[in-house]
Amino acid sequence: MLLGKIKRKEVLVAIIGLGYIGLPLAMECAKSGYKVIGLDNQEERVYMVNNSISYIADVANEDLTNVVNRGLLEATTDYSILKKVDCISICVPTPLDKYKQPNISYIEGSVREIAKYLHKDMLIILESTTYPGTTEEVLQPILESTGFKCGIDFYLAYSPERVDPGNKRHNTKNTPKLVGGITKKCAEIASTLYGNILEGEIHVVSSPKIAEMGKILENTYRNINIALANEMAIICDKMDIDVWEVIDAAKTKPYGFEAFYPGPGLGGHCIPVDPFYLIWKVKEYGYHTRFIELAGEINDFMSDFVLDRIGKILNKEKKALNGSSIFILGITYKKDIKDLRESPALKIIEGLEKQGAWVEYYDPFMPTFQWKGKIYKSVGLTKERIEQKDLVLIITDHTNVDYKMVIESAKIVFDTRNVTKDLKNNRQNIVKL
Repeated sequence: MLLGKIKRKEVLVAIIGLGYIGLPLAMECAKSGYKVIGLDNQEERVYMVNNSISYIADVANEDLTNVVNRGLLEATTDYSILKKVDCISICVPTPLDKYKQPNISYIEGSVREIAKYLHKDMLIILESTTYPGTTEEVLQPILESTGFKCGIDFYLAYSPERVDPGNKRHNTKNTPKLVGGITKKCAEIASTLYGNILEGEIHVVSSPKIAEMGKILENTYRNINIALANEMAIICDKMDIDVWEVIDAAKTKPYGFEAFYPGPGLGGHCIPVDPFYLIWKVKEYGYHTRFIELAGEINDFMSDFVLDRIGKILNKEKKALNGSSIFILGITYKKDIKDLRESPALKIIEGLEKQGAWVEYYDPFMPTFQWKGKIYKSVGLTKERIEQKDLVLIITDHTNVDYKMVIESAKIVFDTRNVTKDLKNNRQNIVKL
């Protein structure tokens, strides 16, 4: 019955967690003709969705208004609505604790709420990134404790989110989807739902563990290759070689090389976090993930490397870091998005201030933020302000920034993103990572 209702778009779909993953997915479900209920513990998000105010850059206000006005999407904090729901997608955060161990309390909390209202012919899909085994070892026992049997009374699958915030080419709609079900029937029902919503290929794997490990591999691959690029940047700095030109040279090879680029450190909700799920889990099997942990160490070190470079750059100008005026361009973890999670800018700002520097920043996507009890506010990007600074540090390469004015006005520009590559500069005041 559930499969037929999905095909006829007669099911009620619930998305738990209306963040960077959940809201875009809820939008695609609604735009495909499904009635969608968005569940979130943050009342502000619920209010904004119900009033057609988008807080996610990848979701246009016009699109949100359309589906809300048509009655295809509404949000609530009331989990009792689940008793009326047929299909549920869990899109909640899975952060690391201070020991870099997985915190799956948001997943567990969501599943326990679902269990209260679990009924026959219900589909539950976990999308949150997590360690291999979560779906079978955590979700299935909680749901089966109700007396219902997975694959017979209800259906359970894992399908990892692959959202890349700000990506103009690949989005929720067109990115291929992995699906791993507890049983073949679970996989069939989950893949049918996604197939009716998305344009990307639906790739069914043999189990949730395969899909969970696949997502971990995707981001660990990127983590490790970025670590290699970062280590090359450190080596090239010691040898007085331009790492950016080195990468441009290497990528002329038409096979066997994919270009990754260094930076001031990793940020975001995936690449710096996901590998640690595997590092933690694999310890159960008596194995130590040396290679993956080393990559994490190198990437974590980059913000310290940037701080050290700033000190050396100022030292050449006969200036101490203590008392210097530093202007930071861009603090979000990635260009052109409003997301500060795990941003290397936070550690760099903290390090600069601990060493006595006076720090101001400009970021059109983050007008204000709070970090360790202190409130920071973005200031205007003006020629006069830039001229007064001892050093301008480019951390995030936002698109609509007048970099030409910056390099023409600044005493020194430390560019960690190579964004000034094609700008003519006769003053020779640019230092690159």
